[in-house]
Amino acid sequence: MNYLEEYKRWCESPEFDEETKKELLAIKDDKKEIEDRFYKELEFGTAGLRGIIGAGTNRMNKYTVGKATQGLANYIVEQGTGDKGVVISYDSRRMSKEFSMQTALILNANGIKTFLFENLRPVPELSFAVRELGCTAGIMITASHNPPKYNGYKVYWDDGAQIVAPRDKDIIAKVRAVESYKEIKEISREEAESKGLFNLVGTEMDDKYLGVLKSKILNPEVVKEEGKTLKVVYTPLHGTGNTVAERLLHEIGLENVYVVPEQKDPDGNFPTVSYPNPEDKKAFKLALELAGKVDADVVLATDPDADRLGIFAKDSKSGKYMEYTGNMSALLIAEYRISQMKEKGILPRNGMVITTIVSSNLTRAIAKYYGLECIEVLTGFKNIGAVMKKAEENKDKTYVFGFEESYGCLIGDYARDKDGIAAVMALCEAACYYKSKGKTLWDAMEDIYKKYGYYKETQVSIVLEGAEGAEKIQEMMTNMRNTEVEKIGDYKVLEFKDIEKDIDKDMVTGETKSTGLPKSNVLYYELEDDAWCCVRPSGTEPKIKLYMGVKGTTDEDADEKLEDLKNAMVAIVK
Repeated sequence: MNYLEEYKRWCESPEFDEETKKELLAIKDDKKEIEDRFYKELEFGTAGLRGIIGAGTNRMNKYTVGKATQGLANYIVEQGTGDKGVVISYDSRRMSKEFSMQTALILNANGIKTFLFENLRPVPELSFAVRELGCTAGIMITASHNPPKYNGYKVYWDDGAQIVAPRDKDIIAKVRAVESYKEIKEISREEAESKGLFNLVGTEMDDKYLGVLKSKILNPEVVKEEGKTLKVVYTPLHGTGNTVAERLLHEIGLENVYVVPEQKDPDGNFPTVSYPNPEDKKAFKLALELAGKVDADVVLATDPDADRLGIFAKDSKSGKYMEYTGNMSALLIAEYRISQMKEKGILPRNGMVITTIVSSNLTRAIAKYYGLECIEVLTGFKNIGAVMKKAEENKDKTYVFGFEESYGCLIGDYARDKDGIAAVMALCEAACYYKSKGKTLWDAMEDIYKKYGYYKETQVSIVLEGAEGAEKIQEMMTNMRNTEVEKIGDYKVLEFKDIEKDIDKDMVTGETKSTGLPKSNVLYYELEDDAWCCVRPSGTEPKIKLYMGVKGTTDEDADEKLEDLKNAMVAIVK
């Protein structure tokens, strides 16, 4: 694609509206900006679309969203499942509501029934609704935790999980086959409604979704009793979370829930945070200030589409609010729920815990202790969903818990994506339970480390934007792939996995075997002493990501080992 020619076409062709042309003409003297907007088409990948909002082929706009939707519509029509319908939801980002309406009407124009949420809702409720309504697919307009200038488009299939191979490749092919924006079909809302194709989803779905979540509580009486005094601060970070979260916490018996007032209402500009990500400590500034004023026990934050949860919990000994990583919060929930299921005699014998290869090795230790199978998959909750689907079809394994280190978990099989709302509820339940035992959530985390070992993890993201950045990331991966690394820091490499080439090499014996995982641009290093490292490019952002984990004998020992390993890994990659 000649980016200057394509830019000129967008500025002149009657295919594009005047508002689009005006935006593009305003950058006519900025060659670098023109190149970034037009050097490629915004790729419809395995996670759908995600990009900066604006005019251009490499941007999120009504033309790129329209093309993606038309391609998806062509696939659904070919499958003959248009009558089952598609559920559509959206978050608080700029253009989310407009993109969701446009998506619904394009599907309707192709004869496909749609169920559009009447207002923004969390992504886990969208996943739940796909299954509840028996739809063929679901679409969520969101860029998750990305900065305000981004938006995105996630596609789910009939099991409620994001699309996986081979279906993702087939849908991508259909999207790429739409050569012109003129192929995008149109219909008015009035006509779509008259044909019974356009339908709205209201609060009745909230009732069903929250009803299922409440049924997952293991100690409801403890929650009601301790919920009288437990203090919780929650922030939806201007996103979808509080459409249901505050209601849920009150209904299970929590009487002291404080929602950060400045961040309570949806706002796609995210005025109080530069980065609406609960993984970022800076996003907690207002929540922690409020926690100090009300003497909160727990501080919780969900990202804009409410699939991720971040947490701080008060340490009664120091009086400080302690930060949890995604691994820590998920495994705290896992240990609480699994131990209680065991105690109550309801832990399935064929139970499985599913996680990703870049998540904590503590998962394996917990699963082993309780006699559960630990299954590790590639990054992305859709891969956890794929294992759940297979188990559901084969009826040979029972889902107990699943999570990925990126602050997302799922406590039941009612949905097929991370559920930040359920995680809020589960952590509050755990807080009530441990409070009844005279402990805080931080005490509970310390107990886990004493029981299994001090597992600690971290990650480093190296951001490299634009065409040059993409080339650099590819070059870094190639260099790592072609270099035999025998030692990383103080650790010997015991096993090396090149998942793209499907090679799992024993570095001691030299023997190789298949990884057993779908091909993906990921390099994994199993190190001695239960340590590990992993490198992969981000699938949604212009960055290369380094993951690593260690096991220490004490908290300080683990921190020191982790810092040394991180520095060693960064030095190798750069």
